[in-house]
This record gives sequence, C-alpha cells and structure tokens, in this order.
Amino acid sequence: MNAPDPSASRLPGGITVLERGWLSSNNVLLHGRPGEGATLVDTSHCVHAGQTVALLRAALGDEPLRAVVNTHLHSDHCGGNAAVARAFGAPPLQVPAAAFDAVVRWDVAALGFDDVAQRHERFSAQGALAAGERLEVGDAVWTVIAAPGHDPHALMLFEPQAGVLISGDALWRDGFGVVFPELDGEAAFGQVRAVLDTIAALPVRQVVPGHGAAFDDVADALARARSRLAAFEADPARHARYAAKVLLKYHLMEEGRQPEAAALDWATAAPLLQRIWARLGEPAASLRGWAVQLVDELCRGGALQRRDGVLLNA
Repeated sequence: MNAPDPSASRLPGGITVLERGWLSSNNVLLHGRPGEGATLVDTSHCVHAGQTVALLRAALGDEPLRAVVNTHLHSDHCGGNAAVARAFGAPPLQVPAAAFDAVVRWDVAALGFDDVAQRHERFSAQGALAAGERLEVGDAVWTVIAAPGHDPHALMLFEPQAGVLISGDALWRDGFGVVFPELDGEAAFGQVRAVLDTIAALPVRQVVPGHGAAFDDVADALARARSRLAAFEADPARHARYAAKVLLKYHLMEEGRQPEAAALDWATAAPLLQRIWARLGEPAASLRGWAVQLVDELCRGGALQRRDGVLLNA
C-alpha cells in the first residue's frame, strides 16, 4: 500500500518534520551541529518503511543519522525501526525505559502487537529513555516528559529555547490517541488530563504531533482535547466503540483493500476487539455481527468503501 504524499517542513531550532498520514506517524529530524549528525524521532509503520527510508535520505543529504528515539511503541511510530537500522548503519535506538526489557526479550504480548493484530517487524533497542532525562542535539537540550494515557509508557520531548513540543499521540490539533488502558478497565482518562495540564503549564509555542501538521494554536488544541476527554469520561462506552472503529479502520489502512469476509475474520480474531465487545456487554448476536455494524458505520461515514464484497480504505 502506498503512503499519502508526505510533506517536509523546517522549523526553528534545526528541526525537520516529515508529515505522513494516519497509518504512519510523522518523522521528526533533530539536526545537530556540522558533523554531529541528526536524531530521528519515530520511524512510522513497517508498511511504509521503503518510503520512510527514501524520505530520510532526501532530508538528511550528507548528514549522518546518529540516533533514533521512539515516543512510544505502537506500530505506527516504531514500525520502521528495523528498516531504518538496515539503511543507516544501525544508529542506536532509544525506546521508553518501561518498555526496554520487553524489546530486548521481544515479548510481543508485553509490547501489545499481537493484541491489536497489527503488522510489525522485530527490531533491537540499544538504550532506554526515561522521563526527566535530557536529550542533547546540537545546541538544543530536549527534556523527556512522561505522557501516559494513550500508552502507559509514552514520552514527549520539549525544547524550551524554541518552545517546541514533540507530543506523540498525547496531543493532536484536534484530540489525542485512543486511551488504550481504558479498553481493559484500567483508569487512564485522568492520566490524559494530567498530561494536558502538563502541556498547558509549559511555555510551548509550537507542537509537533504524532499525526498531522505542526501547529501553534496550543490553547485551542488543548481546549478541543479537554472537550473530547470530557465526552469520553461521561460515556466510556462511546470511547470503546470509537476505539473499535479505529482498529478496523487502521487494519484497512494496513491492507488497502480486503474481501469483507477476510476483514471480519480478522476482527473476530483480534484479542483486543474480542475484549471490547465483551466489556460492552456483547452487543449484537455475535462479535462478527457487531463488526459488520461497525463496518457499516465506517462506510456511511466515508472512512471505508464497500465494493463487490471488498472493503477499501477511503
């Protein structure tokens, strides 16, 4: 499957943002001094690994890639790790400290890849990055900030001189990522709120989100995120149903197109979708029947298309 046409933008402080889509996270290059090399934040999805490597080569030119950092270990943010390592001489990779041991063991259950039944490629990590640490690139010193909620181990990076926040999926221009722990009954909406409060307390002038263009209207984005969070807190079942549709949409983004029967087979076999269905009280006569309802909604909303028994990502 081809990725959407990406765009590259240069921000103050030696930052290049390669804006991708929703299957693949943005790639953020932090450029160092001459000869020092650049640090890459997030590597996108494995389906788009070839394009990621080509984009990085174009953006780097003769500049070496000295290091790679993941904000969190979801497939859209770390899926290109192995391809980037192969293409650029295996620059050292740092992952969130709480997930480091699972990467070393390659424990896909702990990493959650099998739980959501998403594609992934094994990679190696050489270092752990924890909240409170500093990441020095050129003249910039980035502070590592914990950002639990969407993912319990997620991190953000903040550079105070330029006022730039790399937020991962903790804050987008219009919301934030699915709050995955809530889908298993673990309280995490409060963590999302605390992270939004943390962002509000920082002198942020520009946000580079995990998906979508960089933006500077931080107050408005925070207000939108808080409104969305309040709606989910008031109706957790709404959030769970939204998450189920996100998983289905994401699967079709991975596949591009797939016979509907095969997509429904995938849905009924995905462990997280099974648990969401059970926690919602087993709506419809079966999980498969519920998945059909969700597909119908996605098609009516224009997120998917149904054509001659085949589902297409729209």
